[in-house]
Formats: sequence, structure tokens, C-alpha cells
Amino acid sequence: QVQLVESGGGLVQPGGSLRLSCAASGSTLSLYVMRWYRQAPGKQREFVAGVSSNGNANYADSVKGRFTIFRDNAKSTVYLQMNRLKPEDTAVYYCNTLPAIPWGQGTQVTVSS
Repeated sequence: QVQLVESGGGLVQPGGSLRLSCAASGSTLSLYVMRWYRQAPGKQREFVAGVSSNGNANYADSVKGRFTIFRDNAKSTVYLQMNRLKPEDTAVYYCNTLPAIPWGQGTQVTVSS
């Protein structure tokens, strides 16, 4: 059974950067579309970015131009490079395959001065 483990979150000031990682155990991710999602307090989980098996990416309008999703299939890992972070980016970030499998624990990102 594939398990996903997110890491790389933390506290960062507005305008700062973070890189999130999503590592898979139990299977390779290379054939899957991978997505990052986030859930802010009191809000529903929302799509952030997705990447196909061959690296084609798409983004939510709110992060376009600031976030970059990419993958290393050899390491079964997907990344989310987040630049120019804003307080409204504060959320728990999750990754998942498409179609989705059971969610991991996520990683907390807090953007605050």
C-alpha cells in the first residue's frame, strides 16, 4: 500500500520561501499524476498544483507565478517550491495521487511576521 509523507513546512516571514517534499513508500509514484493541496483553518481543502508523470504542471490561480511543482521519479518524490509567500498561504499542505489514496498527515506552513 502506498503511503505519502509530506515534509518541509515551517514558519516563514512574508516574502520568504519554502520547499515542501512528498515522499512515497510502498510503491513508485512515477506513473501517477501528483497533486499538492492545502487546507487553511476553517476552510475546505483546495487544489494548489499538479504535475503529470512526464512533468507537465498546472496551478491554482492564487499561486501561479510563485509556486513550482516538480518531481524526481527516481526518488519517488514530488516537491513544491514556494516563493514570495503570503500570509494567506498559511495552511496544512498535503500531497496525493490522482485518483486519491488515503491522505497523509500533511505539513504545516505558517507565513507570519
